[in-house]
Amino acid sequence: RCENLFEVYLQLQQQVMAASTELGPELLPRLLERFNEVLSSLVKSSFLVEKQPPQVLKTQTKFQASVRFLLGPRLLKAAPKPYMVRADMVTEKQARELELSNYSNILSESTGEILHNTVALETNPTSGTCCANFKNVLLKKIKRCERKGSESVTEEKCAVLFSTNVVLTPSNVSIHLQVLSLPIVVIVHGNQDNNAKATVLWDNAFSDIERVPFVVAERVPWDKMCDTLNLKFMAEVQTTKGLLKEHYFFLAQKIFNDHSASPEDFQSRHVSWAQFNKEILPGRGFTFWQWFDGVLDLTKRCLKSYWSDRLIMGFISKQYVCKLLSMKPDGTFLLRFSDSEIGGVTIAYVIRGKDGSSQVENIQPFSAKDLSIRSLGDRIRDLEQLRNLYPNTPKDQAFGSHYNKEQTGKD
Repeated sequence: RCENLFEVYLQLQQQVMAASTELGPELLPRLLERFNEVLSSLVKSSFLVEKQPPQVLKTQTKFQASVRFLLGPRLLKAAPKPYMVRADMVTEKQARELELSNYSNILSESTGEILHNTVALETNPTSGTCCANFKNVLLKKIKRCERKGSESVTEEKCAVLFSTNVVLTPSNVSIHLQVLSLPIVVIVHGNQDNNAKATVLWDNAFSDIERVPFVVAERVPWDKMCDTLNLKFMAEVQTTKGLLKEHYFFLAQKIFNDHSASPEDFQSRHVSWAQFNKEILPGRGFTFWQWFDGVLDLTKRCLKSYWSDRLIMGFISKQYVCKLLSMKPDGTFLLRFSDSEIGGVTIAYVIRGKDGSSQVENIQPFSAKDLSIRSLGDRIRDLEQLRNLYPNTPKDQAFGSHYNKEQTGKD
């Protein structure tokens, strides 16, 4: 599309120059000035980030990125030597000022120190592309901003600014090219990763395409949040089996701390950033996102095949489990994600007494570490009190394909 626009520009320019004598000495200079403005705008918009830096970026960690100049192969043919592209960290405030100036301002000061941050803008004759590939970049340190209110460092967004000066041929016009990466959250320790991912997810999911950097809504419709959690779950776990309506109902009860509303009631509600990842869940020591991200990690590492086979009910409350199992035969069980622990899956099963009374037991949750020692399928096979997966599938039929062959002899 950029190439096509450039061709249109060249054709119009040729037509104007061909009619220069007819246009007169007053109109021609104004038209040529306007053409230079259009050319500058077109060229600047053709400079873009092809490979984004990681949106959660840890200091003292190498990363890669690349920028591409779409019109480079056409406009930089006669350059005596490659132009150099520079990468600098900028704050949200600096990004906003650049945006408001339509990227005509020059960055005065980088907000962090990046090593190996200058790379040649090179044209590849085979592919016909003009790119600068940052392969060995390292963010050495970051200069933090003054934060507002209760904002934490993992809510602070910055970006990488890529910039270069080029001289276009044959017009000999000098243009300063600048482009911003997607928002980045910089962390200095691995324990900040979870909260940083929350900031990035919220920004990616709920920001407008045309916006002042990096403004994003504080409250969003619950149905949009459902779509986001579902897409995130399927992408992280790498499964085609997404969340179901009953899962959304449980998640709504959890994030809104409301067990009296109906599924329809939640559809008209808005969820805030604070409810998502600032407020601690009642009676717990973690936020909604910290809990959900723990489920993501556990499922991705240990439960992908079980989830994809729909053997895990997962997102269901302990109270509703009791309701489902209390009327079932002895040994009926189901699997749910732990409410009390981050990244745990538990097995709930019913014990029915001789008098017909029922009692639902919950086995202590298994963590990823537990399941790396012995798989979930083998643990279910080990537990003789488990007979049928809810509603009524014999456990060997449901989980047989997930059993590992037992070693004989020394174990």
